[in-house]
Amino acid sequence: MKKIHIDIQPKEESFCSPDRPLIISGPCSAETEEQVLQTARAIVTETPEVSLFRAGIWKPRTRPGSFEGIGTPALRWMQRVKKETGLRTTIEVGSAHHVEQALAHEIDVLWLGARTTVNPFSVSEIAEALRGVDIPVFVKNPLNPDLQLWVGALERLNSVGLRQLAAIHRGFSVGEHKKFRNPPHWQIPIQLKMTVPELPLICDPSHICGQRDTLAEIAQKAMDLGMDGLMIETHPDPGNALSDQDQQLTPGDLKVLISRLRTRRMHDLASNADHKLGLFRDEIDEIDNDLLYTLSRRFRVLEDIARIKKDHDMQILQPERWNQLINNIGRMAEELDLDAQVVQEIYKQIHHQSMRYQATVMR
Repeated sequence: MKKIHIDIQPKEESFCSPDRPLIISGPCSAETEEQVLQTARAIVTETPEVSLFRAGIWKPRTRPGSFEGIGTPALRWMQRVKKETGLRTTIEVGSAHHVEQALAHEIDVLWLGARTTVNPFSVSEIAEALRGVDIPVFVKNPLNPDLQLWVGALERLNSVGLRQLAAIHRGFSVGEHKKFRNPPHWQIPIQLKMTVPELPLICDPSHICGQRDTLAEIAQKAMDLGMDGLMIETHPDPGNALSDQDQQLTPGDLKVLISRLRTRRMHDLASNADHKLGLFRDEIDEIDNDLLYTLSRRFRVLEDIARIKKDHDMQILQPERWNQLINNIGRMAEELDLDAQVVQEIYKQIHHQSMRYQATVMR
């Protein structure tokens, strides 16, 4: 990777304490004034560890017709939250207009969502809107697992004078995954942290998990890896939320999760050999999980292939196809500096199991 230099404000002078994790919480979306205030009041009562209140004002959606947020009127509700509870406020911005409205309503911290981070034009527009403004800005990782895009967004913001920067790890959209909505691929935030060690790194378990039952596991994992904080979505009635119902906790459940966290001081990634070894083992575990999910997808495709062969009275073994596949595998292995013979042997075993699987489907 190209040499990186990002001028970050020291933690001792910033929003992020070196001694305790930054906890950010609030609803996925600001739906009504009462819902926003009810959530904020409950957070203050139940979990005083929370210091930043979040809520989605503008919600980027893949398809029109979904709830896309209340918009600017909801910013007044955030002002009431700060006035009544003392919580600082944070929202996602995706354009210069959003920035203008957020600053006008005294929002304390801004963040860029994954869909914005992936677009350098949008990041540059937001950066220009913030030129000369001293405000913390958090950057979520892009949708796809691309460290360069993530770093590039941080660099663009840093280039206009923003020094109170942090990264948010919210997982990556990499196709079907049974356990997580957005698999964490821990090796990417780990690599970011090792490349820019002074950059605060916050984990967003809500978007990684997509389900409540794995939030505690991911939150603890983030703490074990020495991350600087958590962003966890909270709603007084998650089952009736207008967006992301399954991944939001009630304030009471948030209290339980936070109370059970074991926090640790940040390790020195550059010199602690045991910790570095653990990080790379985590990376191997993630890669192995991806291999297994990919293999599972391959066998599901084989079902369709087997049915076509059965319907058209075709043989299971297609020698020409197999020879082409094994030769291509060998060439690709060599291009990737792998032992072609070893890789071909692995694929022979996969092919053998594929033949047996197709035979079972075709009975």
